[in-house]
Amino acid sequence: MTTYTSPRAIIDYCLAPLELDAGADTTQEVRRRLEHVIKTFQAKASAPLSVDFSAMPSQVINEAAHGYE
Repeated sequence: MTTYTSPRAIIDYCLAPLELDAGADTTQEVRRRLEHVIKTFQAKASAPLSVDFSAMPSQVINEAAHGYE
């Protein structure tokens, strides 16, 4: 079980499957916005927060409803 507490570590883990260009302006803007959201959420939480992605349920996409792209 790996837990993440650092906003950057959480963002890195979440964005890794997208294989974004780290140098692109759009990627930097996404990272900046996500970091702001995570830091704001952590600051307002009453206790320190960490994220454990191993406990996250898998998501099934209904391709018939959303298209077979």
